[in-house]
Amino acid sequence: MHKGRLEAFSDGVIAILITIMVLELKVPHGAELSALRPLIPVFLSYVLSFIYLGIYWNNHHHMLQVVKSVTGPILWANMHLLFWLSLIPFVTGWMGENHLARTPTALYGAVLFMCGLAYTILARLLTRHEGPGSTLALAFGRDIKGLASLALYATAIAAAFLSPLVSVAIYAGAALMWLVPDRRIERRMSA
Repeated sequence: MHKGRLEAFSDGVIAILITIMVLELKVPHGAELSALRPLIPVFLSYVLSFIYLGIYWNNHHHMLQVVKSVTGPILWANMHLLFWLSLIPFVTGWMGENHLARTPTALYGAVLFMCGLAYTILARLLTRHEGPGSTLALAFGRDIKGLASLALYATAIAAAFLSPLVSVAIYAGAALMWLVPDRRIERRMSA
């Protein structure tokens, strides 16, 4: 099957998720800057989640650039990824509205973990479909960066029950690892 519909659908879903998140930012009742103070945790949660959705969109785009076609299982793996991404607005709102309380911050990490796992499954299915000598297979290799992200999310989930701020710092650190689109694929494409 041609990959175009998968790309278009995924792009649309991610755009909608970003829109949903921004609509959750409530306008304060007051014209003073101090009226924004209670919104700081909500806004910071939004920024972190916006960055994560941008990272997934960028890396999904890069990954599909080197793929020639998709199969039924790949379509379902992509839907699996989109399912977990679709929960980001909910956990973002819950974590922000509750000022980084332990349980919402841990659940935020659980959703990030599942997004990372779903992305890994999609990448492995695409790699298997494209073959061991494909650009994608050579670019991903053992995917140390992806596995490190999963380990960071698991650590942050546990840390949320001790110090939610440490947990959020770990989420931010994992995001920084991925902020630049996956250069492994770009290097292979230019080689």
